[in-house]
This record gives sequence, C-alpha cells and structure tokens, in this order.
Amino acid sequence: MNTGPADLLRRLCDTTSARLSGAELRERVGQVRAGLDAPLRVAVAGAVSSGKSTLVNALLGLPVAPVDAGECTFVVTQYEYGEDDGHITIELTDGGVAHSRLLPGHRLPSEFGVDVAGIRRLRVTLNLPSLRTITIVDTPGMNTVTAANERAARSMLFGSGDEDDRAQAMIYVLRYVQKFDDTTLAEFRGLTDACGMSCVNTLAVLGQIDRRGDEGDPWPTARRLAAKGYADLRTSVFDVVPVIGLLAETARAHPLDAEEAEALTALAGLDEDDLEDYLLDLDDFRSAPELPVPAEVRHRLVERLHRYGITSAVDAVRATGTADPEALSAHLLERSGYSSAGRAATGSVAAGITHFARRADQLKALDALTRLRAIARTPAMGADRATLDALAAQLDENRPIATSLGGLRIFTAAEALGRGTLVLDEEMTAELLRLARHDDPAEQLGLPAGAPAAEIAAAATAAAMRWRTLAMMSEGRTGGHRARDVLTVLEDLVSAALDEVALEEAAPKEASSGSARDGRASSAGAGGGEPLPVVRVDPAAIEALRASPMVPADDRRALELLLSGSELATQLGAPPGAPRAEVAGYAAALSARFRTLTHRPLSLRQRRAAETLCEAYETIWSHYGDGS
Repeated sequence: MNTGPADLLRRLCDTTSARLSGAELRERVGQVRAGLDAPLRVAVAGAVSSGKSTLVNALLGLPVAPVDAGECTFVVTQYEYGEDDGHITIELTDGGVAHSRLLPGHRLPSEFGVDVAGIRRLRVTLNLPSLRTITIVDTPGMNTVTAANERAARSMLFGSGDEDDRAQAMIYVLRYVQKFDDTTLAEFRGLTDACGMSCVNTLAVLGQIDRRGDEGDPWPTARRLAAKGYADLRTSVFDVVPVIGLLAETARAHPLDAEEAEALTALAGLDEDDLEDYLLDLDDFRSAPELPVPAEVRHRLVERLHRYGITSAVDAVRATGTADPEALSAHLLERSGYSSAGRAATGSVAAGITHFARRADQLKALDALTRLRAIARTPAMGADRATLDALAAQLDENRPIATSLGGLRIFTAAEALGRGTLVLDEEMTAELLRLARHDDPAEQLGLPAGAPAAEIAAAATAAAMRWRTLAMMSEGRTGGHRARDVLTVLEDLVSAALDEVALEEAAPKEASSGSARDGRASSAGAGGGEPLPVVRVDPAAIEALRASPMVPADDRRALELLLSGSELATQLGAPPGAPRAEVAGYAAALSARFRTLTHRPLSLRQRRAAETLCEAYETIWSHYGDGS
C-alpha cells in the first residue's frame, strides 16, 4: 500500500512531539498533527455586502448564516460536523467558553448573551455528511483586501492571527464589476499570498451577477468577465466562477413553498410586457395594488429571488405549464450557476468544492509542511534545539521525505509560480496550471478527455523534455527544484500511460491462436524488419549502478538485460524482433523509471551513470518513436 504525504507527516509529527520537552512546542506540533486528521478548513471570505453569507448558506444547504447586518456578521463562525445538530460553542477571547443552540429552522440567534467584542469564534455543529470532509468557516466581511503580512491577513479574515485559525483553502467572493482594475488585482494577490493561499487552494467567486438592471440575461457578460478574471488571476486562483448566490441559497437552503409557487403561476398569467414593466422598479412591484399576488408574498419573492430569479421562474412556469415547487427549485439552482453542467472539473462553485474535497489530504499536508517548517525555525535551547534541527533536516528539499511527498509536487510548483520563484514562459505556465487544475491525465496534458494512452504517453514525454531542460538550467535553485517536481509527475504519467498501452497490446495477443512469440516476430517483420542493433553502454558504470541499494530489484533486472541482450529489443525487455514503435515505448518507460533514481541519494558516479542511461533511453525513444 502506498503511503500518502499526510501519513508521512503524521509520523514525523509523532516522532518530533515525543522528543520535545517544551510544552508550547509540543502543543504546536500537536496542532499540526490534529489538522492532518481533521476535515479540510475552507474559509469563505469577501467584501462587505458581496453575498458571502448567502453563498455559505448555499454551500451548507441550510439558512444558517445571517445575511443581514446583525451581530453574527462580525464574528468568525465555523460550521463543522457533529451528531449534536444545532449546538453552538462560543469561544471567548479570554479563554472562556459559553454554549447556545440554533433557533428552529437552523438559524443563528441574533444575540448570545455576551458582548460580541469578547467572542473569538462560534463553532456550530451540524449533522451534515458533507461536513465530514470539509469544515466551512464564515468570516467577517471586509471593506478592503489589503493586508500587510500573514498575521494581519489571518486576523482580518479569521478573527485572530493564531495558527489554529489558519484555513487550508479559501473561497473569496468578489463583488460584480465590469472589470478588475490593477489595484484590485494587486490587493487580491497580496491577500492570498499573505494567507498562504495559491492557485491550488483558492477559488474566486464572482457574486451577484444578476444585479445589473440593463441585461435581461446576465450570463454571457458574467462568463466573459469570469474568463478574463481567471486570465488575470490564474497564478493566484484555481478558478474564477460566476454565481447568483441568492438563487443558489433559495434552491438549496430554503426551497420555494406551495404559496410562492402559486404566486409565480399567477404572475405567469400576466402579459409579458406588463410584468417586465412592474419588475423594472422592485418597489413598485412590491406595492402595486392591482397585481394578482398578495403584497407580502411579492415581498418574499423579491427577497428570495430578486428580479432575474422571478423572471426566470415565471418563464419556466410558462414553458412547462406547471409550477411544481421541487421542479422550480431545480430550475433556479441550474440558473444560479452553482453547479457545473455534466462532469465539468471547473467553472462553478460546486466544481471548486469538489476540487478541494478530492485534494483534501494533499492540501492539509501542504499546510502542515509549511507550519512544520515554521516550527523548525523557532528559537530553542538544548535538546529541543537539536530536535528542531532534525525536523528541519527531515523537511529539507533533498531528503527522502521530500521525495516521498509526491502528491504535493504540482502544488508546490504552482505556489512557486504564483510567488515568482519559478519563472516560466506562456506554454509552460499553461502546462503547469493544467496539471494543477485537472485529475484526468489527458486533460492534464491538454488532450481531449478519453484520449488514447499512446497519445498521453507521447504528450507527457514531450512535456518532460521541456521541464528536464529547465531543471538542468536552474539546478540548485528553487526554480530547479520545482521544475524537477513537475518533471517527476510527467514521468509518472508517461510510465502509467505506457503500462496501459502494454496491457492493450497484450490482450489481443493472448486471445489469438498460435505462438505469441511467432506473432511478435510477424509484427516485427511488418513494422520493423530485421532486429535492431544493440546499444553500447559502459559495463563498469552499469555495474556500479546495480550495486546501489537505492536501485529497486526490477530496475536491477532491467540493467542486467541491458548488458546481456543480443539485440536492442531484448536489451530493453521487449520480445525479440519487436517492432520499432514497441521498442520506442519500452525505451520511454525505462527512461521515466530511471529518472526517478536521479532524485535519490546516489554517489556521484552512480548518479552520472543513471543520467547517462536516461539519455540513452531517450535517444532510442526519439530515434525509433517517429518511425525512422
């Protein structure tokens, strides 16, 4: 069973804690350890009146977060999983704790019996399965996104600068604007950087896109603006997505009731132009005495749907001839933009949450790695100093644990891109961001979903060559380390794709009659002709590499074949007389395998032998892979 990065860091925390004598240091390491086991903490932040709390309610599927300017909007509120549904723990700034409960209908009370200035945080327990993996943190609205440093940013967002207030991912709700000016972009980048956020754990949400009165359908403009926003912020955010939070909240947290559905049916019976005129001024719509819907219900519709939601719901009633509340709520959710169409990996709030949930262990490990490195720099004396130095050494770029944290490689490279320590051209920037945004290997490489494994292998190999060149040019610098991180991921993609190709090729051969060897020979005659000449290698260098305990048994056998094979195919472990394309595939797979050795602690001679071997394999792949 593979050991994930979170498991490796758990063990490191346990070992470090056992050796520390200082209670404060042990507590800090313990907090990191606890964070690895807890659900991912996702903070929802945004400017005042941007629709942040409305989005929180949509995320939870409950009307919990207050959307008016009451006491609760000035307090950090954490929604976490628990069987005692509705319990509220009130953490006070003086260290004390008080308790309360949600009101009927899952609503926060307007007062808690304590001075709001003395509340550090509210922790609300909800029995929601979705909160088993993600904890939602609702933060106070901000008038500005400017923050001078990490502690100030955390304090501004989460109520304090304490380490346990650190979120591991963030959804930031931006007000709907016609364009992002340079000041807004610079402030947003500064905020995410100060909070330890990057393009792998930040989702920007463009809210209230329906509030422009001069557009009947706000979506074309909103999508264009979101696409432009992503182009401007792509090194700082996973995605920029538009949403009508009010409709999402209504559909998910407080669906329409029968009275409201009946009112929409009555409005659908009006002349289209007359209804449009009434909706131009919502005050007139609320108060007009001649409309066939009670004023109180019209007021509710405005509060819950606003102009675009009412129009969209009425259009749905006219189109279907029915006003089933459940069907209307489903229609409103679709029109809110909350969910992606089909299985889209990007483009909506729901896709962003899925992105966070799928990568929860990696994001928690990335946060833990950052916090442990900060702890290792803490001043200490005696045995604790030695323990912290040992911790720092374990987390060093070139130590085995760093190599084992493979799931974080793309994340750390993307962070370096956002911070400017990894400088890339346009092609490689797009390449890295695709790797960070997608899970499917084809989409990671810019290919259509479901592309054949052979195409994936070819695209990953071509990309690996670019990243290998960058890694060599930046050797010893941060950019070089991050380029090698990406290179390793690409080599893994090559290896996995070639394994799939081999399985695809083996299946029909096993099913066919006659000798498999004869079949391969026949194939070789059709595609490759005579056996290919052997490749010459330095036997002494190969033997030196074979002697290293860092070389796995399978790789040692590959080295034996390289020395003993009577033709190129058998040197690479392919069947005798294999066609050129198959030989090239074996060479590409071996190159990917042996590249991983260059990341391990080898002697200088062994490292040079491994590098020379990789170059030889790549030359074979390049020469025979193009059909020459």
